[in-house]
Amino acid sequence: MAEITAQMVKDLRERSGLPMMDCKQALAEVGGDMEKAMELLRKRGAAAAEKKAGRATSEGRIGSYLDTQKGVAAIVEMLCESAPVSNNPMFKELSDKIARQAALSGVVDAEALRTSKLVDEPDKTVNDLIHDTVNVIRENMVLGRITRVEASKPAVYVHFNGKVGVVLAAEGAGADEATLRDICMHIAFTNPMAVTREQVPADVVAKEKEITEEQVKASGKPAAILEKIVAGKMDRWFAERVLVEQPFVKDDKKTVGEVLKGIGANVISFARLQVGVA
Repeated sequence: MAEITAQMVKDLRERSGLPMMDCKQALAEVGGDMEKAMELLRKRGAAAAEKKAGRATSEGRIGSYLDTQKGVAAIVEMLCESAPVSNNPMFKELSDKIARQAALSGVVDAEALRTSKLVDEPDKTVNDLIHDTVNVIRENMVLGRITRVEASKPAVYVHFNGKVGVVLAAEGAGADEATLRDICMHIAFTNPMAVTREQVPADVVAKEKEITEEQVKASGKPAAILEKIVAGKMDRWFAERVLVEQPFVKDDKKTVGEVLKGIGANVISFARLQVGVA
């Protein structure tokens, strides 16, 4: 049997991230072959992930990736079992790597993304990344929702606790990255329904107008001014829920629409993900 040296164990540990004893045992089982030892550890990681698959994943974080040169960005929801793991640097790295894969591969279906070959390492899949991390951290990990945008001016923002993320598609020559990131931060905080009034579903608007009309009628106001009161209330309702009409969180004397106009930009679309919240 080949001698298993301390340096061999150290090298395998650095590659796999697993404990010394696991690495030493794997090397011993394959006669000191480094590649076969890595393959064995990966198989064990997959087996460990399979065993943990039924365990509840009520924690997690949002991973993100932005490539302004290629005009793509993505955020993904990665779920795990406990809050400490959601803040683990290895889990954070995994989440961002998967977001990168989604952005660059164009795959946004969770199951398809899991089996997709990595853009930089075609001998590996996203499942391999997840299994390798499970093998080290020993918790169930699940890939949740994925959102990707293509635009001349994409932007992303993830809140400091990792629980809320926003991806945004914009256009306009003056749309600088810092301002668009601030608008993503605004969306994370205010959770608007749509970019403009026209994008709010018609049935939602109709229902709100019906409720408002009933409230105004019940108030006993003169019939001649009812329509004007309803219009005013609906304007305020839209201003609370439509991105371009909301007061900007970093300067509430301006609306988001005014901020965008100031930099010559338009927001085409956005998506907001919050861990565990549909």
